[in-house]
Amino acid sequence: MAAVLLRPYRASVRLLPLLCGGTRSKGASLNPGVPGRLTQRRYKKDVLPSPEGPVPSVSVTEIRQYLRAKGIPFHDGFSCLHTPSLFTSEQEAQHQPPPATSTPYTLFIDKTTGSFLCTATLAEGTWQDFQANVELQHRGVPFPSSGELEEDMRRAREDARCIWDRALPLWELLDEDETHMTKAMFGISAVTDATLKRFGVRYLRTAKSLVFPWFSPRDASLKGVKLVGVESQEDTIAYVEQTLPRPGSYRNLFGLPLISRRDTEVVLTGRELDAVALYQATGVPSLSLPRGPTCLPPALLPYLEQFKRITLWLGEDLRSWEAAKLFARKLNLKRCSVVRPGDQQPRPLEALNQGLNLTKILRAALPAGHKSIISFRQLREEVFGELVNVEQVAGVKWARFPDLNRLLKGHRRGELTIFTGPTGSGKTTFISEYALDLCMQGVCTLWGSFEISNIRLAKIMLTQFAARRLEEQLEQYDEWADRFEDLPLYFMTFHGQQNIKTVIDTMQHAVYMYDITHVVVDNLQFMMGHEQLSVDRLAAQDYIVGAFRKFATENTCHITLVIHPRKEDDEKELQTASIFGSAKASQEADNVLILQDRKLAAGPGKRYLQVSKNRFDGDIGVFPLDFSKASLTFSGKSKVKVPGWCHKPVGGGGQAEGHGYVDALPRDVPAWDVCPGLMHRTSHPKDN
Repeated sequence: MAAVLLRPYRASVRLLPLLCGGTRSKGASLNPGVPGRLTQRRYKKDVLPSPEGPVPSVSVTEIRQYLRAKGIPFHDGFSCLHTPSLFTSEQEAQHQPPPATSTPYTLFIDKTTGSFLCTATLAEGTWQDFQANVELQHRGVPFPSSGELEEDMRRAREDARCIWDRALPLWELLDEDETHMTKAMFGISAVTDATLKRFGVRYLRTAKSLVFPWFSPRDASLKGVKLVGVESQEDTIAYVEQTLPRPGSYRNLFGLPLISRRDTEVVLTGRELDAVALYQATGVPSLSLPRGPTCLPPALLPYLEQFKRITLWLGEDLRSWEAAKLFARKLNLKRCSVVRPGDQQPRPLEALNQGLNLTKILRAALPAGHKSIISFRQLREEVFGELVNVEQVAGVKWARFPDLNRLLKGHRRGELTIFTGPTGSGKTTFISEYALDLCMQGVCTLWGSFEISNIRLAKIMLTQFAARRLEEQLEQYDEWADRFEDLPLYFMTFHGQQNIKTVIDTMQHAVYMYDITHVVVDNLQFMMGHEQLSVDRLAAQDYIVGAFRKFATENTCHITLVIHPRKEDDEKELQTASIFGSAKASQEADNVLILQDRKLAAGPGKRYLQVSKNRFDGDIGVFPLDFSKASLTFSGKSKVKVPGWCHKPVGGGGQAEGHGYVDALPRDVPAWDVCPGLMHRTSHPKDN
């Protein structure tokens, strides 16, 4: 199996007393759709593959051959194959594949995974589910009836409905001064009431938040909402986001109901307010991704198939630029263009506030795909961008390990890090916190733990996340588990010896499905037992290391590989040469980290981390680690932090874009306190 999410979504019911009390607002009459309608048919409840075994892979050639054999018409799209739906009521009555001339092609099959989505009925599932339903159809067996939504999803929709009904359209606030103050607070003074009305943006007074709807593409019923609050920070404003349902189930393309079937061009933005500003300034159809540059769920690809040209304008920093290029690979490079970040090309809302020409910026977007051979002239602007944004090029900074930032400068995509340390020194515990730190900053992480179970690993990471022993405070477990669940963290369900090809295939699947940018493999020795006994073990290890090196480069994904050291004298410190196997591991690695454990005769030993190789800028060194048994952390951090988005303010200081650390939520903020979830924080200059 590939990977499993931590827990199924559980809607928060504590949000309702504060946000949904009292009478309904006059904005409730604008609500489209029928409250409480259950529209989605699910053939597979789990988003990720089942733990019983790996999901069989399928190629696009095999999919085409199967469709031809069954007489199902289809045609090629950019990311999907298009076929008539199997699930419409007419077909259920006929029990036969429809002719291509009479039925619209509303079912989309992903060319990479084989997963399908019917946009007419919202039926979805794996390639195996599709085959099963085709076989039922040919046998004349009735299709399964549409089952009700899961209880948690139903409750989430009820919560979203309550919030939506309580929210007021901005242009209908009783006090005109309040309207102007609210717009200024969110930096949208330049956005007109007509534009806000077109996109259905509302304002929730009790939470002081903008409310963005998620409408079903099938019948325009409300499926969820996103609340965006604001915090002032000197000369910047910080946007704090929360979704219902929670982020893992929130798959909204904001603005999709406004798209016409005749539209062939669209701009994808990283935030709802950017889509609103962009449409107002250019009139070009604009959509917003549900989680910005963090991920592009493959389930959204069918809704983008109609567009012949897609421009990605996700943000103003290098991380958004990297994400845009990766998303373009999913969408088909030939039809994608990317807006390169720069002083004269900030994100759309900021460009509108600065009075820039957004149409001109769109026309200057660069093709996402390069030719096999290019000149420096084509790379010139990207090289200049790296020189200007030195801190962002250095990568995502650790919040718990400032000394690691001092030496490695940051966590960068496309690199291979080798990590080693003596047996029993705490390698797994340290690397858990090392990866958790990055994951809390939005680095989508895949864990492959072959030595300890995922339950034990998740328990360690949850303890590090909460910075406390939850077994002694069980009443707080659900609150911390809810927050932990919203991290972009996935686990491979392998345990014990595994074949390298199976592991690489699983990683490839995770990169496509969940936009993984960091893979932790603990450890290499557990993948060597599957190699044939006649093969030299050193040669087998070299092959495995080479496979990981190639994967990191081709997928722009950072791999942290744990390797046990050779058996050496416990009194001696480990060196780079102490890594088990040949020298290939250290040669291929961009970074080599060694957890040193100095044993003391009287009392516990001293542990410290040694950076013995740093290909980025050559800095190496050593720094001590302070282990806390209560929180299982090596960082010595006692202050609880929760994840948030941090974007570098335009023209000012601040942290590069990505998840950063925000102090624990104050208890006097009911909207966020009673409904914990993954929060995103973005900083931009105030609209004066």
